[in-house]
Amino acid sequence: MIDVQNLTKYYGTVCAVDRIDLRIERGEIMGLLGPNGAGKTTTMRMLTGYLPPTSGTIRVKDYTIAEDSLRIRKLMGYLPESAPLYPEMLVYDYLGFVAKLRELRGMTAEGRIRELADMCGLNEVMHKPIGELSKGYKQRVGLAHAMMSDPEILVLDEPTSGLDPNQIVEIREIIRRIGKEKTVILSTHILSEAEATCDRVVIVHQGRIVADDSTDSLQSSVSGRQILTLHLQLADFSDVKRVLGGIAGVSDIRRMDEDDDVLRLRMQCGSETDLRPEIYRAVKAQDWILLAFQQERRNLEAVFRELTQENPA
Repeated sequence: MIDVQNLTKYYGTVCAVDRIDLRIERGEIMGLLGPNGAGKTTTMRMLTGYLPPTSGTIRVKDYTIAEDSLRIRKLMGYLPESAPLYPEMLVYDYLGFVAKLRELRGMTAEGRIRELADMCGLNEVMHKPIGELSKGYKQRVGLAHAMMSDPEILVLDEPTSGLDPNQIVEIREIIRRIGKEKTVILSTHILSEAEATCDRVVIVHQGRIVADDSTDSLQSSVSGRQILTLHLQLADFSDVKRVLGGIAGVSDIRRMDEDDDVLRLRMQCGSETDLRPEIYRAVKAQDWILLAFQQERRNLEAVFRELTQENPA
């Protein structure tokens, strides 16, 4: 649905986004992660047509951002990090104002406002001034604003920034419901948020994409590395290091504790190929008793830290 090729943005001599290639499918919830200054917000602003790229192409459905910017904007709802709200207006009046801007009138506008109030959990505050709302409710109003024209694509820049844990969970649930029907692109600094919400995560660092995969795949393997754990009986550590260390791609084997009955090992593999079948056959050939064998899942924070500190600025 969205196809980005060689996208680049310079601010003077500073390269904020460096030749990004990206494809986002219909109905996908994609998280855009990266440290401060990585180029997340610049990328999102170019995707929504608010900022022209220095070079590269953005195609949404059959339209290009260079030739059909207005048509693409009509397909999108955009919630920036600071929602553009009028604090003196009642929530109901504000949503009515947004409906008029989106050229919704009469019963069509009323129906859409009621629908969004239910979807975003705003029924209790519809007749309160926006300035009196909590940050969580203000974000819900901003979401309703972005959703008013029923866009096919929803772009959210740090939608849970500054919220407390309960508010984060509430906004997360709203995004997941929306994601069942629409394509959602969101940036976040909260890695657990991306893990819980997104189908796919793209990590950017110094303007470039350094990872693009599902959260499960990223946690299982980074840059071709796998971490495996084995629990063995009737096995000597020196024999295990000799046998399993001889398998091409096994780069490190360490003993996890000093239990005399069970040998617990942690292995690092640097091969792009899944080595588990070969390791299993080697264990079986030695008549060691295999009690446990699994691929270790690292949390997304560890993956993020590894990918964004390999080449520090």
